[in-house]
Amino acid sequence: MQEGAIVMNAPYPLAEAGSLKAPSPEGLSNVALMPGGLTAFAARVEAARAAKTSLDLQYYNWRNDLTGQLLAREVLHAADRGVQVRVLLDDMYAIGRERVLGALGAHPQIELRLFNATRWRRFGLLGLVLEMLFGGWHLNRRMHNKAWIADGRVAICGGRNIGDEYFDAADQINFRDLDLLIAGAAAQDAQAIFERYWNYKLSRPVWRISPVAKRRGGFRALSLLLDAARKTPEARPFFEGLRADPGVARVLAGDLSQLAAVPPRDIRVVADPPEKVRGQAPEKECLARAIHDALRGATKEALLISPYFVPGEEGAALLEELSRQGVRVSVVTNSLAATDVVAVHGGYALYRERLLEAGVELHELKPSGEEAVSVFGSRGASLHTKALVIDGLHAFVGSFNLDPRSATLNTEMGTFIRHEGVAAGLREEHARLAEPARSWRVTRERPGHLLWTAEVQGREVTSRTEPEASLRRRFLSRLVQWLPIESQL
Repeated sequence: MQEGAIVMNAPYPLAEAGSLKAPSPEGLSNVALMPGGLTAFAARVEAARAAKTSLDLQYYNWRNDLTGQLLAREVLHAADRGVQVRVLLDDMYAIGRERVLGALGAHPQIELRLFNATRWRRFGLLGLVLEMLFGGWHLNRRMHNKAWIADGRVAICGGRNIGDEYFDAADQINFRDLDLLIAGAAAQDAQAIFERYWNYKLSRPVWRISPVAKRRGGFRALSLLLDAARKTPEARPFFEGLRADPGVARVLAGDLSQLAAVPPRDIRVVADPPEKVRGQAPEKECLARAIHDALRGATKEALLISPYFVPGEEGAALLEELSRQGVRVSVVTNSLAATDVVAVHGGYALYRERLLEAGVELHELKPSGEEAVSVFGSRGASLHTKALVIDGLHAFVGSFNLDPRSATLNTEMGTFIRHEGVAAGLREEHARLAEPARSWRVTRERPGHLLWTAEVQGREVTSRTEPEASLRRRFLSRLVQWLPIESQL
C-alpha cells in the first residue's frame, strides 16, 4: 500500500454515501464529539473531499508542519475539483509566511484573507510590537475562532488549530483537545458567522497586505511541496497511526452512526461579533455573557474544562456562589508542569485557594501519564479542550478559554447544545481527564498550604509543591502573581 493511502488517497466515502447529510428528520442537526486527534484530522480530510461547492476555513493558527501541509494539500485538491475555497486566518501567526500564503491564494479557486493585520510587516514580529506601541492597540485583540465548513452543511468547530500537536502527531507535546462535528441545519449558523467575519473591514486579502504575497510564481513549487509531504519519513508513523485508529476507520467508512440528532431549538452556534477586536461589541452580544448566563443557571452540577483558567473576580464569585448553593463545581485545567503558558497559570494560582475553600473541585492535568501518547509513542501532554457541562443536559464546546483574554480581548466561537447524550459524552470526558492517573487533585491542607494528590505507577502520591514543575516555572508563575497583568491573560 502506498504510504498514507488510507487517508490521502482513499475514495470519498462520506460524499458517496451521503452520510454527512443528516439522516434524521428534516430540520434536525446531527452532532458528534471528537476528542481523538487522529479522528479529528480524518474528519477534516473527508469533509474537504465531500465538498461539492464550497469550503470555508477560519483559524487562529495554521502551522506549516506535517498535518498543516497534508490538510493544505486536501484544500488544494478540493480547489482543483472546482470547489470554491475561502481561508480566513488571524494575522498573528501569518507574519513571516506571506510567500507561502500568497502562493496558495494564487489558485483561481482559492481566496485567502488575513484578519486584523499589522501594516509594518517588513519588520516581522518586531513590527507588530512597534505598531502596537505607536497606537495600534487593537492588534492585541486576535481572532481565535476555529471552523472547517463544507458546503454550508457540515461544520467542524471547537478548540483545535491546524498543526501537529492538535492531531497527536507532534514528537514532543500533544494537546488534549475536542471538536464538535455538526451536520445539518445548524451548520448554517457556523456559515453565517464565517460570512460576517469574511466581510468585516479588518478581513483583507493577503496580497493587499504584503508585497511578498503579490509576487507571481511559487504556486507550482508549493503544490509539489504539499504532494511530497505525505512521502517524508516523518509521515510514516502518522499514517500508521491513522490506519490503526478505530475512530478513523469509522470516519473513512462513512459511519456516522454515533451522531446525535438535535432539534434546531436545542443547538446554537455562537461567536463574538468581529467588532470585538476594536472594542466595539456590546457585552450582551458576546460569548462571555452567554457562558456566564449558562453557568448561572446550574442547579446540580457544573463541570468545566479549560486549559487556561483565570476566572477573574466575577467568574470566581459565580463559581463560589454556585458551590455554596450545593451545586457541584469541578474544574479540569493544566498543571504548572503541563501548561504551555506559564503566565496564565500564575493568574489561575491567585484564585486557587479561595475556590477550594468554597468547595470547588480542582484537577490539574499531568504532563505525562495515559494522556501523553502520540503516534510517535509516549510524549508530553497539555490540555487544550474548552468545554462545559451543566446539570447533565446542557453542553458547550468551543474556542473560549475561561480567562480574561477570551472574555474581553480575542474573538471566540462555540456551540451550545441541549442534549443528554452529548452532555453525557462531555461528562465522561471530564471524568476521564480528572482521574488520578491523569490529573492531580488539588486540596487545601490549611490556610496558605495546598496539596496535590494523584496516582503514580499504581500508588497514591501527594506533593506540597507544584508537582513535576521546574524551579524556573515556579519562579515565573510566582512573578506573574505580583504583576498587574491579569487583563492580558
